Amino acid sequence: MDRMLYVAMSGAKQNMLAQAHNANNMANVSTTGFKADLAAARSMPLFGNGFPTRVFSMTEREGTDFNPGAIQTTGRALDIAIKGEGFIAVQGKDGNEAYTRAGELRVTATGLLETSNGLAVMGEGGPISIPPAKRIEIALDGSISVINQTKGSEVANVIDRIKLVNPDLKDVSKGHDGLFHVGDNEVLPADAEVEVISGALEGSNVNIASELVNMIELARQFEMQVKMMKTAEDNDEYAMRLINIA
Repeated sequence: MDRMLYVAMSGAKQNMLAQAHNANNMANVSTTGFKADLAAARSMPLFGNGFPTRVFSMTEREGTDFNPGAIQTTGRALDIAIKGEGFIAVQGKDGNEAYTRAGELRVTATGLLETSNGLAVMGEGGPISIPPAKRIEIALDGSISVINQTKGSEVANVIDRIKLVNPDLKDVSKGHDGLFHVGDNEVLPADAEVEVISGALEGSNVNIASELVNMIELARQFEMQVKMMKTAEDNDEYAMRLINIA
């Protein structure tokens, strides 16, 4: 009975973890640049004295769906979307460089260029600072041009370039902060081949229909595991009654 209970318990645990990933994906279906989380588990024999006697479910390394989301045109000068592969370099809350696909940018009162959730955007020499300007333009290569507030001035001056990187996706992992990291907060070099689309944003790549179906399947699997645990308990109870009768 303990073998059956152990298998059902470990399976139910993995179903609960998968449900958490599923719920997080559904909650971020409208989040700019969000990449869906993937839960994974595999069967693993339990070794001890002698031969393996039972199998349990073991969590695999969590994955991420890096497929691009739909590009949505906004017409806003500070909105950018990565064209193809690549990431925008930002400064995380811990001060380390991290990467994102969310290109909804803004300029603070102090002139700092940051993302919509308050992360400083990295340029060629660190966080980008924007001087007072009446117009800001972001080019295909991430170069930022401004037109000064001087009366009659229409000359655009390049002040910096957004740091764009293109790491090997097998080395990229998503942190609990929702940002992407490479290795142990490795700092990547800028990639001149990464391009952006100005006046547009990349939407979430979560497929809501698929996630809803997955949610139902996980709920049914969890219910099945719980029933197995209940059956193991009933079997144990019946066995004890037989022993007492004997």
